[in-house]
Amino acid sequence: MKRTLFIPLTLVALTLFCGVSAAQSAKRSGHIAVVIPFENTSKAPGIDWIGEAFSETLGQRLTAAQLFVIRREDRIYAFDRLGLPTNLRPSRATLYRIAEEMDVDYVVMGSYAYDGRSFTVRSQLMDMKRLRLSPEAVETGALPQLGEIQNSVAWDLLHDMDPMFKDSKNDYIAAVSRSGQIRLDALENYIRGLLDVAKDDKVKHFKEAVRLNPTYVQAMLQLGKTYFAAKEYEPSILWLSKVPKDEAAASEANFYIGLAGYYTGNFERAEEAFTFVSGRVPLIEVYNNLGVVSARRGKKNAVDYFERVVQADSRDADYRFNLGLALYRNGDTNGAQRQLKEALSLKPQDTETKALLEIVNSSKTPAAGVKLPVERIKRNYDETSYRQLALEIQNANEERYAKLSRPEHAAMHVKHGTELISQGLLDQAESAFREAILLDVSNSGAHAGLATVLEERNELSDARFEATAANRLRFSAEAFLALARIDLKQNKLESARDNVERALKMDSASVAASELKRTITEQLQQKENR
Repeated sequence: MKRTLFIPLTLVALTLFCGVSAAQSAKRSGHIAVVIPFENTSKAPGIDWIGEAFSETLGQRLTAAQLFVIRREDRIYAFDRLGLPTNLRPSRATLYRIAEEMDVDYVVMGSYAYDGRSFTVRSQLMDMKRLRLSPEAVETGALPQLGEIQNSVAWDLLHDMDPMFKDSKNDYIAAVSRSGQIRLDALENYIRGLLDVAKDDKVKHFKEAVRLNPTYVQAMLQLGKTYFAAKEYEPSILWLSKVPKDEAAASEANFYIGLAGYYTGNFERAEEAFTFVSGRVPLIEVYNNLGVVSARRGKKNAVDYFERVVQADSRDADYRFNLGLALYRNGDTNGAQRQLKEALSLKPQDTETKALLEIVNSSKTPAAGVKLPVERIKRNYDETSYRQLALEIQNANEERYAKLSRPEHAAMHVKHGTELISQGLLDQAESAFREAILLDVSNSGAHAGLATVLEERNELSDARFEATAANRLRFSAEAFLALARIDLKQNKLESARDNVERALKMDSASVAASELKRTITEQLQQKENR
């Protein structure tokens, strides 16, 4: 989306290192795609929802392959800016206009038909940079096999973007299936919930999706957001809290948990949630909200958050207002006056700012009995702009580091992968580590990082192979820690104890190793007492 971004590079650097892609994957990484809902060309009743299902599912598959896929909300926003109805079946010329509006590299489009026995899908890829429309790819199967058909379509698209795509079609489909397939009836309820307008209808469909598929993270997220939009904050927190912290959706879920906590007066819960988000997606609005809840809890460090926010975006009157109010509460009248005057220059008709400035001008410190306004919270969660900015930085770095040696490239990917793990983005982290290994097979950190990702997914045999390979190259605390976790999961307690001891010898300050050692020790004691 072509929007003005105010995310400072210093904040981006806190959680993202935009590394250089390996030559083998340069055609796939660092690109933005939008998936247009597929068109139903048959007369079969009751299957129109599948068009949006392709947009959702293919978006997830392409995101896992390290493309950035425009979210449904932003696609609808682009349609609205162009004056187009969201259910429009656009022509090729209109699609081109939409793609330009969203500033994307790829547009995915397609159609489907059902004759009562066979379900047939036709997909195409529009490459905006090369102005090329791919030939139609056709996939056919039974309707209950919709998930497998969608996975086949995803492979067709990835292969068209990069003919050297490393996975065979069978291997790709098998790998995606192992990661968990959503039941067809659960998917239908989820999509119908997205398409519904009435709150009760949305709740009914999202709840049914979770009942049918208890680990359906996106349905939990949307259910929580639906309750939040209806100002039903307690059930909103309940459902959003079900999103696991290691899921990519956890950042958005916790942003709304923070808002819901704020509106219900649970400022401690709000602060905890916003702090979690700030560690993964350093959006300006998140730091502003941390300042707001800190101020409501009477903490002096609210000023620090607001100063950081104003430094990042000096053109938002609300940020200036919040900083001015916080400075006044802390006794800095001159600083408060400067910020409030700046806020009024940006928003001259803001009566609340005018009234606060009058209070500040009349008293050096907050006078007893004078009621001050509250800080202004931000409700917009714009991870899309942040991710697009990060992608632009990544593409810039690809050019900047084009002359680096292969080992230096690999080192950058390892750093990137490590930070992605801390954000819970395991798919992207795996890609970063595998790219590092392609560039420099002797990089022990790449093997150790990949072992950590695979162990998190319980792919223990492959994880042990990578951790062992890392230690053959160079002993590291990370590799020994991965081996200890694998041993623990396989109930090899003595081996787990030995490996965690080796990890601690190499990194005595490791909190993760210390906690794991306690767990292993407890289980060994329980084993001895049996």
